[in-house]
Amino acid sequence: MKIAFLSSLFVLFFGLFSFGQTDTLVAKDTSTYRIVKADGTEFIGKILSQDAREVLLLNQDGRQIYIPQYMIKEIILLEKKDFNGKGEYIADDAFATRYFLTTNGLPIKKGEHYVQWNLFGPDFEFGVGKNLGIGLMTSWIGMPIIATVKKSFRISEKSQFALGSLVGTGTWAAPEFGGLLPYGSLSFGDRKHNVAFSGGYGAVWTNGDSYGRAVAGVAAMFRISEKVSFVFDSFVLFPREGTLVTSPYGYTYFKGRRDGFALIIPGIRWHQDDRSAFQFGLTGVVAERELIPFPIPMVQWFRRL
Repeated sequence: MKIAFLSSLFVLFFGLFSFGQTDTLVAKDTSTYRIVKADGTEFIGKILSQDAREVLLLNQDGRQIYIPQYMIKEIILLEKKDFNGKGEYIADDAFATRYFLTTNGLPIKKGEHYVQWNLFGPDFEFGVGKNLGIGLMTSWIGMPIIATVKKSFRISEKSQFALGSLVGTGTWAAPEFGGLLPYGSLSFGDRKHNVAFSGGYGAVWTNGDSYGRAVAGVAAMFRISEKVSFVFDSFVLFPREGTLVTSPYGYTYFKGRRDGFALIIPGIRWHQDDRSAFQFGLTGVVAERELIPFPIPMVQWFRRL
């Protein structure tokens, strides 16, 4: 009886010990992964085990989650740069190619499309090829309509260059009006933190007359937290001296002269989820060496298509 009792006790203890072990599984792979489900839901954690049927994930909050393989869209290995100093995962910005007005050297990924809703109208952007994007922007009344194209080139791991152009027309309201803006953009960084320098030449024509001016801009974006990014944008239109002419009344003036001005827009982008973001900025106008606050803020909504 004593031997039978000890044997039973040993079996019971061994069973309890084994049961406790299954509750505290330790991942053999110490890497951290981002698992994206087909419905867009994401999980961050370490993979405890996986087979042809399911993946067992140790989530960041300590929970063990079984995810069926047929529901998984992709499994992405995360690196140290994907986390901030607090160990929080910071995702890539799906709309990192845009600031408020200008763009940078980062490409729109092939097959990824988005719309930027503005107070004045929509801006649709499409990734149609490798590092190639096209777009269409307009106002709520369909005037003007501007087509865009941008081709990006990777210089190094942290630097990019893009060539692009905008071409527009006044459509039904002003068919005689048109414009063209070829540009180049050099940027440094990635889809979380970047700074860009852009420059080009804008030409406008109407009723047989045309003129143009050089434009430039400096912009930056820094991911502050999982949900918030700081965004800065600027647009500078350089002055044009024009042609010195003499009027029939004897006085001289510069015909076609245009003063320069600049837009400065600092703001915040709130990342609602992986497919949408809201952006708010305060606009200042620099004219005649004075900074004049613009009374209407820059408000934009991003949505992936």
